[in-house]
Amino acid sequence: MKSAFVSLIGRPSAGKSTLVNTLCGRKVSIVSPIPQTTRNRIRGIVNRPEGQLVFIDTPGYHSSEKRINLHMKELAENAARESDIILYLTDASRKPGEEEHLLISFLSGLDIPVVLALNKTDLTEDTREIRGLLEESFPSSEILPISALKETGTEELLQALFLRAPEGEQMYPEDFYTDQDPEFRVREIIREKAFARLSQEVPHSLYVDIADMEVQEEDLWIRAFILVERESQKGIVVGKKGAGIREIRIESEKELRDLFPYHVRLDLRVKTDPKWRKKDHLLKRLIQ
Repeated sequence: MKSAFVSLIGRPSAGKSTLVNTLCGRKVSIVSPIPQTTRNRIRGIVNRPEGQLVFIDTPGYHSSEKRINLHMKELAENAARESDIILYLTDASRKPGEEEHLLISFLSGLDIPVVLALNKTDLTEDTREIRGLLEESFPSSEILPISALKETGTEELLQALFLRAPEGEQMYPEDFYTDQDPEFRVREIIREKAFARLSQEVPHSLYVDIADMEVQEEDLWIRAFILVERESQKGIVVGKKGAGIREIRIESEKELRDLFPYHVRLDLRVKTDPKWRKKDHLLKRLIQ
């Protein structure tokens, strides 16, 4: 039996979360067109006759001196260092950027097998520039073209990962597809629904906090808050006559009812937490 931790690493919006969901066959990571949606290490588990692969979806590797971005960059680097295999995911539809060169420099200093996947090949036929960079940087590694969204090339990718995985016992029971605790999943689903209806600026200024979760007979009662940095953002989230927060609540409840064997009742409100992205103690709690 094969068993391995596989860390996914790549630039923001390379498609890491979509790929984890595709490989696991279930929704493990929230997905949004807004860059840097993923803020934590998300584990998705694939069980096959060959063994078990535990994928670690990491925040997009981004060059920035902002506290929150530094925390996320450190999180991605630590996940890579602690893994058995690194899956380096690149976006075929974009030209290589600064983050690509920073990532290559970082990965080249690690003594860990690197598997290269060229994602979004359904969006472009010209991959010469990114291929050339990867071939020069990792001359002994095969480049696997895939589309996480269209689910093409993903079976070949899994086989390449199992081929490089060491022998070992399963780390999770076979019926597990993630190890996320219920509160974390609730926070992430609410955050995804908020991202889906807000402008580019506001999503990065919010986080979700769960005040309490309680089961009463057939109902799961959840009290949660969306926290933003400014009063003006609070009004944007709430929307005209509360339409915005109502839409986020309804869409969150729909997905949460598929997740839990209860009738979910979500009490969702909006508060402000000024300059929360500069509070190290809070970032360490939210990003892990």
